[in-house]
Amino acid sequence: MADPKTYHFKLPPYLGAPLAEPPHAWYPGVQAVQAATTSDRNAHGDGEVRAFVIHATDGVSSSGAMSVMFGGQGSWHWLIPDENEPEHKQKIWACAPEKRAAWHVRNSKSHPDVNGGKRYVNYWSLGVEIVNTMDADPFSDWQVQMTADLVRYAWSKYPNLVDVVSHAKLDPQRRSDPGRDFPWEKFQNLVLAPLPQPPLVPVAAAGLLRIVGPDGEEIDCDPHFDDGVTVAHARPLVEALGFTVHYEDGPPKTMRIARGGG
Repeated sequence: MADPKTYHFKLPPYLGAPLAEPPHAWYPGVQAVQAATTSDRNAHGDGEVRAFVIHATDGVSSSGAMSVMFGGQGSWHWLIPDENEPEHKQKIWACAPEKRAAWHVRNSKSHPDVNGGKRYVNYWSLGVEIVNTMDADPFSDWQVQMTADLVRYAWSKYPNLVDVVSHAKLDPQRRSDPGRDFPWEKFQNLVLAPLPQPPLVPVAAAGLLRIVGPDGEEIDCDPHFDDGVTVAHARPLVEALGFTVHYEDGPPKTMRIARGGG
């Protein structure tokens, strides 16, 4: 059986289109306690998000989980409702602003595999709680998908986000969440599924650049992106390699490369 103390994977650099946060709403009343139950992200480090921590509530309801936050004993950024709650398949609960450090991992806890073993995980992570009893209680497909969608959203937003890890790996003596019933491999596959790509943006022919190499061959240059190769970007790079550059009016404008001194 899977061991939640081993749940962990690394994200490669994000190479897709920006993703929206999954359907969500602030948990009723939570905004009134956020200042008292979160901290300044910059208090221990540079404030960058580098990890996403997966938790389970060890309970049966969102309200039960939120009693901890309303009591000032802990906090998290999102809460995913149980299948027996009306919000299931409708929305997740937003609980703390992403720009704030939530209190979901003890400051003394760390793991050498995660962000170089640095402590104060809360200050460089995001945390999600999934409502689940962790006692032979299967997670719904929707809960797993929403957890993956949250990670993908954060991955697209925070360029330094690398580690996706269980609470159990960070605090194995005290915690076992999200538990053995959480389908970690399925979740990982959902997170790492093919990413949506930005649409191709055609540009006017006058804005295109054709590059002809020193032996007369045309150098492949994809002209379909409006932020692609431009004359201004290409010339210093080519000249730094010892070539000379001549331009011919277009369209398309042509940059003809000659060997040094040509």
